[in-house]
Amino acid sequence: MEAAFFDLDKTVIAKASMAAFGRPFYNEGLISRRHVVRAVWGQLVFMHLGASEQKLARIRESVLRLTRGWDQERVRQVVRETLESVVEPIIYAEAAELIAEHKAAGRRVFIVSASPLEIVEPLAEYLGVHRAIASVAAIDDEGRYTGEMESYAYGPYKADAMRELAAAEGIDLAASYAYSDSYTDAPMLETVGHPVAVNPDRVLRKLAEERGWEVRTFSRPVRMRDDGAGSRVGRRAGIAGGVVVGLAAAGVGWLLIRRAASSPPPRRVRPGSRGGSASSWRGR
Repeated sequence: MEAAFFDLDKTVIAKASMAAFGRPFYNEGLISRRHVVRAVWGQLVFMHLGASEQKLARIRESVLRLTRGWDQERVRQVVRETLESVVEPIIYAEAAELIAEHKAAGRRVFIVSASPLEIVEPLAEYLGVHRAIASVAAIDDEGRYTGEMESYAYGPYKADAMRELAAAEGIDLAASYAYSDSYTDAPMLETVGHPVAVNPDRVLRKLAEERGWEVRTFSRPVRMRDDGAGSRVGRRAGIAGGVVVGLAAAGVGWLLIRRAASSPPPRRVRPGSRGGSASSWRGR
């Protein structure tokens, strides 16, 4: 059996999944306006510059602290209720087409993401893939996040999960495909016989050129449905886009104010830390 493994953020969807759900979490009172603004600003930097392993580790720890005490079922409910309006406008059409092609060829298709299972699993179902491999955070006896990790689907751990899955399901990795945008997923790409760098960051692009890996650019959003429901989704997406633009501008302003308040006037301040895709929660 052959398979195709897709990273999620910036490969299947056009932004970090945690940032994409920032607004619904804010509306439900799970995070503050300040967290939304910081997430959007981090998303802008992440989209253009990527994120190093060290920065992703810091992001993971900050997300774990933020989500400590959240009720897992409430998070799942928010994600499922808002999934279509949040995710559909940011799915790459090229990714959706590739997923359909692999399924038509008889391959099993998997989403492999460091993002939380509560987000990745419903999105995998929405895309019609076979299964999701995602990060899992610990839950206490009351069903709330403890702020600690149970498993983290990141970097080499993605490759480990893929090999375990292949052994369990009889998948021929040498004949399989993998898609990712980040050099931190080099182990994932090295695990298969057909690695593809999608919208690669600078380091991954160089690695792909050195190793002769295929490089693809995904840029087209999916076509919205033409029926009445699709029109409503389209309007919601337009409204959401306006909100994101406004929050992004606010994020830039927030960062500039923070710089001005914390730095002597004559000195230039280096850009702040940037966000990434390493949200890490729990799902069972």
